[in-house]
Amino acid sequence: MKPLSGRAAEVVGTIRVRLGLALALALLPVLLFGVLQSILAFRAEDDARRQSLELAAGRSAAIARARIEAAGVLLQTLGPGSVGLECARRLDAVKDRLPGYANLIRFDTYGRVSCAAGTTPRDPERSQRPWFLDLAAGAHLAVAPTPGAVYAGEPSVLTAVRSEDAAGVFDGAMAAVLTLSSLKPETATRFLPDGAEIGLADTRGAVFSATAPNAFSTTPPDLRERAGDDRTILWSGKDAQGRRRLFSAAPLVDDDVFVVLSAPAPGILSWASLSPISRMLLPILAFALALISVLWTTERAVVRWIVYLRRVASIYARGRFTVRPLQAERAPPEIRELADALDHMASGIVQRDASLRDSLAEKDALMREIHHRVKNNLQIITSLLNMQQRALTDPAARTAMNDTRQRITALAQIYRALYQGPDLKRVDLRPFLEELTALLLAGDINGPGAVRTEVHADPLVIDPDRLAPLALFAVEAITNAQKHALHDRGGVLTVDFFVRGEEAELAIGDDGPGAPTGPGEGVGRTLMTAFARQLRGTVKFDSSPMGGLLVRLVFPTPQALPPPQSQAGT
Repeated sequence: MKPLSGRAAEVVGTIRVRLGLALALALLPVLLFGVLQSILAFRAEDDARRQSLELAAGRSAAIARARIEAAGVLLQTLGPGSVGLECARRLDAVKDRLPGYANLIRFDTYGRVSCAAGTTPRDPERSQRPWFLDLAAGAHLAVAPTPGAVYAGEPSVLTAVRSEDAAGVFDGAMAAVLTLSSLKPETATRFLPDGAEIGLADTRGAVFSATAPNAFSTTPPDLRERAGDDRTILWSGKDAQGRRRLFSAAPLVDDDVFVVLSAPAPGILSWASLSPISRMLLPILAFALALISVLWTTERAVVRWIVYLRRVASIYARGRFTVRPLQAERAPPEIRELADALDHMASGIVQRDASLRDSLAEKDALMREIHHRVKNNLQIITSLLNMQQRALTDPAARTAMNDTRQRITALAQIYRALYQGPDLKRVDLRPFLEELTALLLAGDINGPGAVRTEVHADPLVIDPDRLAPLALFAVEAITNAQKHALHDRGGVLTVDFFVRGEEAELAIGDDGPGAPTGPGEGVGRTLMTAFARQLRGTVKFDSSPMGGLLVRLVFPTPQALPPPQSQAGT
């Protein structure tokens, strides 16, 4: 079984859901008993509906047979010699007095209309129709499933009686057109719903005339095999539109024509909707009301106070501990105790927070003082080295002393930036490079030429651990440019720092003639390589666009480096 996700498990575990599930389990037997009773009642009602539909089909067939027999008697009474204008008037008068007949027609021996109560469609092939041929062959009565023409403006059936002259020779036929609506039984009962439709089918079950053709099945059963003596046929299926319906059929004439009745087959839900006060609705209603009442009580007595305390706790989580849960005084005792505990916790956090802030401020002041004293001590060392440098006469010794003094100056500048900045752990690199470049060039004011500096740095905040090798690298590069390119003639010194995504680059160039030795020679270049290795970068010595030497340090951007704890083993 797949486990629930975190959010789904949280929703399932809420108080509302748990209480709802507990009540649902308690009321489930009552609900199941009521549903079972409703299903049994539905089945009993369905059986009664089927019996009613079966009786209705038999009644419709009996009505049709009675109408057909009455039509035969009527047609025989009219007589075979009834022709002409008087015949049409008599037939029309009879049709108006007797309901259920759409037309009364007298045909001659060749199937032509001799007279009729109404308009009769033209059919040149009438004498060759099966029903007409049956009458000509000696049949007394014929019911035409397919009469060959439309004899009425609504679904109907054609019934014809053989007509003979005085010698007993076939002399045409008298026909009556019966409307199917007159054969349809009364449907306004609780067993036979509205929507019941009637039709006429042949022995294969194919409906050839119906009040609503879409209400009958497109795949009917074979009715002759199922029919018995005075028995009706009952089955269920789908109509032409795919709806579930009940069908009942009864033989009309010699098992050749059947009356088929179609009625909707309601499901359990539609039956319940037709019975508002049924056995199913009452237990469901009681179940729903009980759940609603418990959930409402839980919401008012417990959940809303928990939500209120959760809002207070979220305010505490944002650092606002001055808010007090005063509204919880109207809550139940358990909720009030929880609110008091939350209030005491907030008060304790406020006191500890104040103590921690005082300790942090004291620590911050102490760290600034330490950085300040370290910077002062480094400045004292720089002053001592400066004094010692002036006492030396050897140029090489003076140069080495000056290089040492500048390196110490860079370290002192780092501590100065730390205690004067807003953050003791980070330094803004742009102003630091500007001040460091100015200090290094100010220490070499004895040169004959003026030095113009161009400093460009992208914004970057860096920690002291990475700032120290970066600053010392800059000292070595600037000192190298002073010695070999700027000391005798002056010139231009460029200091550029670029941040390109996960890589950063420090480039220091001049417009001098370039370094006299290769990249791998000299103490300064050895130190630059070592500082680049500390930053996990590489150093490159290229020609400057101004014609001098361009020293480039490419290393990972400090923000992209892994945290310090992951570098402990390196």
